[in-house]
Parts: sequence; C-alpha cells; structure tokens
Amino acid sequence: MSHPQRAAIIGTGLRAQLFTQGLARREHIDLVALCDPNQTRMAVHNRLITAQGRPPAATLRPDGYADLLRDVDTVVVTTVDALHDTYIVPALEAGCRVITEKPMTTDAARCARILDAVDRTGSGVTVAFNYRFNPVHEKVHQLLRAGEIGEVLSVHFEWLLDVRHGADYFRRWHRSRAGSGGLMVHKSGHHFDLVNWWLGSVPRRVYGQGRLAFYGAANGRVSGYARDYERAHGSPESASDPFALDLAANDQLRELYLNAEHEDGYLRDRNVFGDGITIEDDMAVLVTYSSGATMTYHLTAYSPWEGYRVMFNGTRGRLELEVEETQWADPRTRVTAGSGALHGDVAPPNSGGARIRVRPLWAPPRDIPVTVVHEGHGGADERMLAAMFDGVTSPVELANERDGAHALAIGLAANESFAAGEPVTLPAG
Repeated sequence: MSHPQRAAIIGTGLRAQLFTQGLARREHIDLVALCDPNQTRMAVHNRLITAQGRPPAATLRPDGYADLLRDVDTVVVTTVDALHDTYIVPALEAGCRVITEKPMTTDAARCARILDAVDRTGSGVTVAFNYRFNPVHEKVHQLLRAGEIGEVLSVHFEWLLDVRHGADYFRRWHRSRAGSGGLMVHKSGHHFDLVNWWLGSVPRRVYGQGRLAFYGAANGRVSGYARDYERAHGSPESASDPFALDLAANDQLRELYLNAEHEDGYLRDRNVFGDGITIEDDMAVLVTYSSGATMTYHLTAYSPWEGYRVMFNGTRGRLELEVEETQWADPRTRVTAGSGALHGDVAPPNSGGARIRVRPLWAPPRDIPVTVVHEGHGGADERMLAAMFDGVTSPVELANERDGAHALAIGLAANESFAAGEPVTLPAG
C-alpha cells in the first residue's frame, strides 16, 4: 500500500485556500506543513484543515523552509508572485514535486533561474493555469483542434474587469509592480496562456501601450471619485465610497487580513484612488505568433460589467466566444466578498451567461451548446485539482514551466513595450 503524499503550502493568503481545502479533502494526501511569515494567517488555514477532520499542519516561518523540504514530497507555492522562485528552486533541488500559482514568476531573471533549476534537476514545475480547465475553454480548444474554422489567422481578445474585481488589484499588494509585475503579468498571464494553448503556438513579437488611466490619486481627482483616506477600515471618508472594501464585514477577510495586520503591517483595503500605484489599468497589446497568427488584446480594469470576448478568424470561418461573468455592479452595496464573487469562487449575484458561435464561410452560423457555471472559476478549479492530485486523466494538459515562461514572456514584453514605445522581439525557444 502506497503512503500518502506529504504536502506543504507556502504562502497562506486568500488564493491559497483553494489548495488548503482541496488537499485537506483528499485522504491520499497529508497536508503536513504551512509556511508563511504571518502566524495569524497560518492559523486561519489550519482551521480550514481541521474543519475537514484532518490534523493541523505544522506552521513554519520562511527561515524554516529548508527544514520543511526534508519532510515533504510535494510543495505548493502561493506566495506573493515575486517570491515564487525563492521557494520553487530549493524545492526542485530537494527533489520535491513543485506546483505554483500563476504567474510562475515576475521577471526574466527569476524565470531563467527556475528554468535552469528544471534543467539541472531533471524535474518540472506545474503552473496552476486553472482557466484551461474551464469546460467552455476546453470546448473552444476542441473546436479549434478539430479544424472547425481551418487555420487560425488572427485572434481578438477583450477582457473586462468590473469595478468590483478590477478595483481589487489596486487595493492590495498587486498595485505594486515590484510584487506582481503588473496586470500584464499577474492577470493577463492567464489569458496569454489560454491563447498560446488554443493556438498551439508560441509568441514571437509583442507591441503594446498601457497606462494608469482610471485608478490612482491624479485620475480620481479628475473624475471626482477620489476620497481622502489611506485605507478603508476605520476611515469615515470611505463610508460613501463604492470602491471601498469593508474588511470587517467579511469573516474570511477579517481573519486573514484585518486580524493579521499586527504581525506584518499589510493593508488589504487601500484606497484605489490613493498614491503609490505603479501598475496600469488600461492595456492594449499586439502579439505575433510563430504560426504567423496575430492576437490583438485589450484589458480594461474599470468596466461596469465583467467578462470577455474572444474572436478567432480562420481560413474556413470564425469562432466567437463571449462570457458575461457579471452584468453590473450595484454602487449601493459595499464590497464585502471574500474569496467569493470577487474572484470567481462563487456565482456573483449579477452573473450572466456564455455563448460559443461558429460562423463558417458560405453557411449559416450555429451556436455550440455549453454548460455554464460561475463557481470555482467556471468549474475549472476542481477539475484542475483532480488532474493535479488524483491522477484523473484529462483532455486538458496541466501547464508546465515552459508554458509558464511563454505566458510570462508576453506580459514582460508588453511591459517593456509600454516603457519603450517600441515592439519587442522574443527569443526563440
């Protein structure tokens, strides 16, 4: 009889709950360790573990990471993005299986360090690009692979983050390029991986323009949305601000962040129209692929509705995907969602639908039947966990370190192009 996998989770913020709860539910896995500089947050995750009837995990600070690696065979990295390589590389060198949240990392030097460790150890890294496992996205992949519209010549991809979800990136650590790489790396890496996977190709040339157009102090003064406070909790000025996040009103956020501030000073509810934001909120990108296909991409982080449109133009027709995650955001309701409607873990109250339409040349258009759920990122999260940890055979491939690098390359090149005003050619490989 085989022994249970012994797993550790590194970084115990909100997104890590997917793995904490997912591993604790699996009898063939022992979640034996949590590692984070914040003991309060680790205690919250331990309560999630014991709620599943499993024993609590050992809790270690980052300076105990080397000792932790001697006791586990699987490491799940869910820290701040810029720290991923700090934990991925030693885990590979220790012979552990490594799974990391996306993006794999945030800059070229860190990416090279990870790829070098993969080459040296002969191991690999699984990158948690959960969007691949959304059944709607899988259906698009199947249709394109089956040649439904022939050879894909161009893609237009528009992603809209609404003023609930989009604003959230400007309240928390993601607002700093140093930690997140900006939305081109953190958020759009999801989308770039999808297109890379859908096309079965890799990016070769990137040109982009991006700016902080809506959030930030200067923009807030112009639009009239600005309020005079640093963080929402305890600030009377935030009471009338529909962009403010109420940490105290949500059990998850209160326990994970408000109650944990005394340990590290991290503020989860910063003013989105305050100072110190170093990322963009409006970004346009043009990508050329090795196949010859091009992609035009636009990310808007301040939309009244949330969702996306992807249009594929091929030699035999056109495929159109449209998904409406939320139809609108009610300004009378202050944001109190934890991992819920803000981040795709539960269905939002104003959720919409999805449609795949194929428009062949010389024939009427037809809609492809799809089953739409909004929970768990469209059903993707549980399907991804099953493929990662249960050995479930899936037609969807888990992303590896090369996939992580190709998605990252587009985001980094876009950032470089924003700054330089010139297209960026990516190295082959």
